[in-house]
Amino acid sequence: MIPFVDLRSQYRSIKDEIDTAVLKVLDSTQFILGNEVAALELEFANYCQASFGVALNTGTSALHLALLAAGIGAGDEVITIPMTFIATTAAICYTGATSVFVDIDPLTYTIDVTQIEAAITPKTRAILPVHLYGQPADMDPILDIARRHQLIVIEDAAQAHGAEYKGRRVGSIGDIGCFSFYPGKNLGAYGEGGMAVTNNPEYDRKMRMLRDWGQERRYHHVLKGYNYRMDGIQGAILRVKMQYIEAWTEARIACAANYDRLLAESGLVLPIAQPHNRHVYHVYALRSPNRDALQQSLQAQEIQTGIHYPIPVHLQPSYADLGYKLGDFPHSELVASQELSLPLYPELTIESQTQVAKAVLSAIS
Repeated sequence: MIPFVDLRSQYRSIKDEIDTAVLKVLDSTQFILGNEVAALELEFANYCQASFGVALNTGTSALHLALLAAGIGAGDEVITIPMTFIATTAAICYTGATSVFVDIDPLTYTIDVTQIEAAITPKTRAILPVHLYGQPADMDPILDIARRHQLIVIEDAAQAHGAEYKGRRVGSIGDIGCFSFYPGKNLGAYGEGGMAVTNNPEYDRKMRMLRDWGQERRYHHVLKGYNYRMDGIQGAILRVKMQYIEAWTEARIACAANYDRLLAESGLVLPIAQPHNRHVYHVYALRSPNRDALQQSLQAQEIQTGIHYPIPVHLQPSYADLGYKLGDFPHSELVASQELSLPLYPELTIESQTQVAKAVLSAIS
């Protein structure tokens, strides 16, 4: 069996360091926030080329608090894409604001910047681009539009740790960047976790209060807050993993390049990394008009795959109240019907990659 993600192999490769770090937290009894989490905030913010990092319990919480810190609330509109994990829209909903969708670019699968201005109304307060699959969105036009219309830019970088746009790390390009440390992410915890990064000290201050019941100091509740704090054990685990993220990212990029070579004559639509981007390949997302049959064939050969994502958010029953219908976002709908993610992780051997590629070629022939 070739798994889609092999978390066990990664753990075994750093087991001694992880175990030592966890035991250190257990001995310190700093189970919530604490020194390890504070150190992670500094290290991860520095990695993202940002001034501040706020460690949280999930990436969804990062999006939620980023929106709240930026003043987004009931009656506001936030422009984003429907081709994303549902958390992007859920976080907007949590604030009382409304998601306004625009379609994706058919090559990069990130927000089509040519459609943003037409979606702006007097209620628009923010643009929320998603760096989908590890590919940075086209940030310069987004920032230009935001400046001209006095809008906030919040980056959903949940799948894009270490990705770069024209030499700049994602997350620090807009006003606030939001990351997930879900176990399968490029930088994953051994449980839930997230981080918001920013260069704005006021946003940092607000998010720190909001994650901890709105407290400015203990029992002084300035804001209506939440319990979104990161566990000390997750902070310690992520600090160990931070030492390897660049090596792991380069391994992902090399794996994707190998798939590109092996599948070049397949006739499938392969992922395209823009020349000015560092695409970090959270997933290797190819497209096939016979996606389901291809997936079944690979499964029969004991090769696990994923689909990211089979139903765009605008067609999900839970967000039918937004008023969208089939056909409103054709590029998102096409990708959703064709996308298949192949196994890709730093520990995936060249032999396994070759086996996967041969299985793909055999299935489509």
